[in-house]
Amino acid sequence: MVSLIIFDLDGTLLNTITDLANSANYALRANGFPTHSVEAYRWFVGNGVSKLLERALPEGEQTEENILRLRASFFPYYKEHDTEHSAPYPGIPALLKRLQKQNISMAVASNKYHAATCKLVAHYFPDVRFVRVLGQREGIAPKPNPAIVYDILSAASVSRGKTLYVGDSNVDMQTALNSGVAACGVTWGFRPRAELEAFHPAYMVDKPEEIAGIALKILNFEF
Repeated sequence: MVSLIIFDLDGTLLNTITDLANSANYALRANGFPTHSVEAYRWFVGNGVSKLLERALPEGEQTEENILRLRASFFPYYKEHDTEHSAPYPGIPALLKRLQKQNISMAVASNKYHAATCKLVAHYFPDVRFVRVLGQREGIAPKPNPAIVYDILSAASVSRGKTLYVGDSNVDMQTALNSGVAACGVTWGFRPRAELEAFHPAYMVDKPEEIAGIALKILNFEF
């Protein structure tokens, strides 16, 4: 029986790719480096801001010094523009409200830095009660390290066997595997289906409402 669903944020609940790409490209231009298409950023995101910027830098320029320079440009710009183009994926708000109505605990576990994670969740889902909303925090290893999942399990007082982890990337599938919780891959996000299927998640879904179907199957709730 599952009583907690943990959601990844970027590429799972929210389509944030354009605002991330625009902010990274601003940082690149400000520091004299070439930029990339929005589509290219689908392959750069997933492991936090520093790794995103490292991947965006030209080969041979991926130094700690350059990453720090880009971070100094990226953060203030993203803070001002992080909701310009971002939006929940179709069907996500209805899904969250549906799950909440049935008293299914929900949480967010993201590699986006913590302040932005909290800001975006509060902005786009103000009426949803999450037991925990966690982004990447100083001193805590990012996903796929299971620390963030363990923090959520502790806060929710739920065991691994009663938890479903939902995400759109190999990082998410590996996080679920490392955490010992069941994984659900979503195909509407940033990465292709094959990347997720390589980790043999318990579930794969093409539409948010299918997650409600999984809850119906596992929890025996009437939606």
